[in-house]
Amino acid sequence: VQLQASGGGLVQPEGSLRLSCAVSGLTLDYHMLAWFRQAPGKGREGVSCIESDDGSTLYKDTLKGRFTISKDNSKNTVHLQMNSLKPEDTAVYFCAVKIIGLSCSLYDFEFDAWGQGTQVTVSS
Repeated sequence: VQLQASGGGLVQPEGSLRLSCAVSGLTLDYHMLAWFRQAPGKGREGVSCIESDDGSTLYKDTLKGRFTISKDNSKNTVHLQMNSLKPEDTAVYFCAVKIIGLSCSLYDFEFDAWGQGTQVTVSS
């Protein structure tokens, strides 16, 4: 299984970015995928996840309304649309897939495969 995250970059506060995670080696029709992030000097935290069967989503409470997760099964890709970005959103963003189990989770220990991360920097 391979995950390739992309779409990060430098953006001004209140700007937007769209991250993508392309998955190969398994189909997202049957697996749950999530985004995590790790800011400098901090631990990794769950951002959002999306379930395989009905597309149910879960978000870190403080990100609701600004971040939106979606998936394109035909391209085996998951996106994270990030709006109204703040300096505190600066982090390396990782996508991860849970191979066994369908329910959404933001606990990183439940995930089996990880992408390489993409840097998001929010600064004026």
